[in-house]
Amino acid sequence: MRHARGYRRLNRTHEHRKAMFANMAGSLIEHEQIKTTLPKAKELRRIVEKLVTLAKRGDLHARRQVAARLRQEAHVARLFEVIGPRYKDRQGGYVRVLKAGFRYGDMAPMAIVEFVDRDPQAKGAADRARNEAEHSDAD
Repeated sequence: MRHARGYRRLNRTHEHRKAMFANMAGSLIEHEQIKTTLPKAKELRRIVEKLVTLAKRGDLHARRQVAARLRQEAHVARLFEVIGPRYKDRQGGYVRVLKAGFRYGDMAPMAIVEFVDRDPQAKGAADRARNEAEHSDAD
Protein backbone atom coordinates (compact mmCIF):
# COMPACT_ATOMS: atom_id res chain seq x y z
CA MET A 1 0.00 0.00 0.00
CA ARG A 2 1.16 3.52 -0.68
CA HIS A 3 -0.30 5.41 2.26
CA ALA A 4 1.30 8.77 3.08
CA ARG A 5 3.45 8.86 -0.04
CA GLY A 6 3.71 12.50 -0.98
CA TYR A 7 4.34 12.54 -4.73
CA ARG A 8 5.14 10.48 -7.82
CA ARG A 9 8.85 9.80 -8.21
CA LEU A 10 8.47 8.96 -11.93
CA ASN A 11 11.65 6.83 -11.86
CA ARG A 12 13.86 9.95 -11.78
CA THR A 13 16.29 11.51 -9.34
CA HIS A 14 15.28 14.53 -7.31
CA GLU A 15 17.40 16.87 -9.45
CA HIS A 16 16.02 15.47 -12.70
CA ARG A 17 12.43 15.73 -11.45
CA LYS A 18 12.98 19.30 -10.27
CA ALA A 19 14.46 20.39 -13.60
CA MET A 20 11.83 18.53 -15.62
CA PHE A 21 8.92 20.11 -13.77
CA ALA A 22 10.53 23.56 -13.97
CA ASN A 23 10.73 23.15 -17.75
CA MET A 24 7.21 21.72 -18.04
CA ALA A 25 5.70 24.44 -15.84
CA GLY A 26 7.47 27.09 -17.91
CA SER A 27 6.15 25.57 -21.13
CA LEU A 28 2.63 25.43 -19.71
CA ILE A 29 2.82 29.07 -18.63
CA GLU A 30 4.15 30.11 -22.04
CA HIS A 31 1.80 28.07 -24.26
CA GLU A 32 -1.11 27.54 -21.79
CA GLN A 33 -1.53 23.98 -23.12
CA ILE A 34 0.95 21.09 -23.37
CA LYS A 35 0.78 17.36 -24.06
CA THR A 36 2.62 14.88 -21.83
CA THR A 37 2.14 11.52 -20.15
CA LEU A 38 -0.71 11.15 -17.67
CA PRO A 39 1.37 10.65 -14.48
CA LYS A 40 3.56 13.67 -15.31
CA ALA A 41 0.44 15.72 -16.06
CA LYS A 42 -1.18 14.88 -12.73
CA GLU A 43 1.99 15.79 -10.86
CA LEU A 44 2.51 18.98 -12.90
CA ARG A 45 -1.00 20.11 -11.97
CA ARG A 46 -0.03 20.18 -8.26
CA ILE A 47 3.04 22.29 -8.98
CA VAL A 48 1.40 24.81 -11.31
CA GLU A 49 -1.62 25.30 -9.02
CA LYS A 50 0.74 26.43 -6.26
CA LEU A 51 2.62 28.75 -8.62
CA VAL A 52 -0.63 30.41 -9.76
CA THR A 53 -1.69 30.87 -6.13
CA LEU A 54 1.61 32.64 -5.46
CA ALA A 55 1.11 34.76 -8.59
CA LYS A 56 -2.32 35.83 -7.33
CA ARG A 57 -0.63 37.25 -4.21
CA GLY A 58 1.64 39.27 -6.43
CA ASP A 59 4.09 40.56 -3.80
CA LEU A 60 7.88 40.53 -4.02
CA HIS A 61 8.30 37.48 -1.78
CA ALA A 62 5.88 35.48 -3.92
CA ARG A 63 7.74 36.55 -7.08
CA ARG A 64 11.04 35.39 -5.60
CA GLN A 65 9.53 32.06 -4.55
CA VAL A 66 8.22 31.50 -8.08
CA ALA A 67 11.55 32.57 -9.60
CA ALA A 68 13.26 29.93 -7.48
CA ARG A 69 11.03 27.23 -9.02
CA LEU A 70 10.97 28.49 -12.63
CA ARG A 71 14.22 29.05 -14.49
CA GLN A 72 13.28 31.82 -16.95
CA GLU A 73 12.34 35.34 -15.93
CA ALA A 74 10.01 35.61 -18.94
CA HIS A 75 7.86 32.79 -17.51
CA VAL A 76 7.79 34.46 -14.09
CA ALA A 77 6.76 37.77 -15.67
CA ARG A 78 3.99 36.14 -17.73
CA LEU A 79 2.72 34.29 -14.67
CA PHE A 80 2.48 37.47 -12.60
CA GLU A 81 1.28 39.85 -15.32
CA VAL A 82 -1.14 37.68 -17.31
CA ILE A 83 -2.11 34.47 -15.54
CA GLY A 84 -2.24 35.67 -11.91
CA PRO A 85 -4.70 38.54 -12.57
CA ARG A 86 -6.81 36.27 -14.79
CA TYR A 87 -7.58 33.95 -11.85
CA LYS A 88 -7.84 36.65 -9.14
CA ASP A 89 -11.43 35.70 -8.25
CA ARG A 90 -11.03 31.95 -8.68
CA GLN A 91 -10.54 29.85 -5.54
CA GLY A 92 -8.47 27.09 -7.13
CA GLY A 93 -8.67 24.62 -9.98
CA TYR A 94 -6.67 26.65 -12.48
CA VAL A 95 -5.40 23.67 -14.48
CA ARG A 96 -7.26 20.79 -16.10
CA VAL A 97 -5.90 17.43 -17.23
CA LEU A 98 -7.62 15.77 -20.18
CA LYS A 99 -6.83 12.20 -21.18
CA ALA A 100 -5.58 12.01 -24.77
CA GLY A 101 -5.24 8.35 -25.70
CA PHE A 102 -2.02 6.38 -25.82
CA ARG A 103 1.39 7.10 -27.33
CA TYR A 104 2.14 5.03 -30.41
CA GLY A 105 5.67 3.91 -29.49
CA ASP A 106 5.15 2.50 -26.00
CA MET A 107 1.41 2.78 -25.32
CA ALA A 108 2.00 5.26 -22.49
CA PRO A 109 -1.21 7.03 -21.46
CA MET A 110 -1.07 10.62 -22.71
CA ALA A 111 -2.79 13.73 -21.39
CA ILE A 112 -3.29 17.36 -22.32
CA VAL A 113 -2.63 19.85 -19.52
CA GLU A 114 -4.21 23.28 -19.97
CA PHE A 115 -5.33 26.31 -18.03
CA VAL A 116 -9.07 26.42 -17.45
CA ASP A 117 -9.77 29.80 -19.11
CA ARG A 118 -6.84 29.64 -21.48
CA ASP A 119 -6.05 32.00 -24.33
CA PRO A 120 -6.12 29.95 -27.57
CA GLN A 121 -3.78 32.46 -29.25
CA ALA A 122 -1.01 31.85 -26.68
CA LYS A 123 -0.07 28.43 -28.03
CA GLY A 124 2.78 28.90 -30.48
CA ALA A 125 2.73 32.71 -30.27
CA ALA A 126 6.50 32.90 -29.78
CA ASP A 127 7.08 30.71 -32.83
CA ARG A 128 4.75 32.84 -34.95
CA ALA A 129 6.48 36.03 -33.83
CA ARG A 130 9.90 34.55 -34.58
CA ASN A 131 8.80 33.41 -38.05
CA GLU A 132 7.36 36.85 -38.86
CA ALA A 133 10.58 38.52 -37.71
CA GLU A 134 12.67 36.18 -39.88
CA HIS A 135 10.50 36.78 -42.94
CA SER A 136 10.52 40.55 -42.46
CA ASP A 137 14.34 40.51 -42.16
CA ALA A 138 14.65 38.41 -45.33
CA ASP A 139 12.57 40.86 -47.39
